[in-house]
Amino acid sequence: MDAPSEKPLLLVDVDGVISLFGFVPHARPAGRFAMVDGIAHFLSATAGEHLRRLGSAFDPVWCTGWEEKANEYLPHALGLEGPWPYLSFARGGAGPGSSVLGHWKLDAIDAYAGTRPLAWIDDLHGEPCERWAEARAGGGAPTLLVTTEPAVGLAAPHVERMLAWAQAR
Repeated sequence: MDAPSEKPLLLVDVDGVISLFGFVPHARPAGRFAMVDGIAHFLSATAGEHLRRLGSAFDPVWCTGWEEKANEYLPHALGLEGPWPYLSFARGGAGPGSSVLGHWKLDAIDAYAGTRPLAWIDDLHGEPCERWAEARAGGGAPTLLVTTEPAVGLAAPHVERMLAWAQAR
């Protein structure tokens, strides 16, 4: 049996982090369109490189409503080793306010991560996530929230911040 990793978890959302939206069409960022289950997604040109760099310091996990679909499309499209583990979210109640913790992803994150240190990249962190992260860190589970702009996604400053955080813990 493998020993548990000492690396922190890297929870990775897709929409607004890797699959960009909200940019001005005539000034779109570097990237390309890819079809995912018949839906066009604009994939960041730099996300794969950024995630490969982060993989040296973190254990990556998909934390997206895409769930297992992320492994079907993204490792190949981004040049990542895969598959990655992924979180499954409660259906039927998925959406704002559906978690006892105040965000639809938090119950699944808590169940998966336990007290393991983690960095979570998402475009939709809010006050409930910030309260959860502070409480988690105060309880001895270091937690870093990295919020992206959906039109830009994961960028070099985010990567540098996460690598410095991982090294300092």
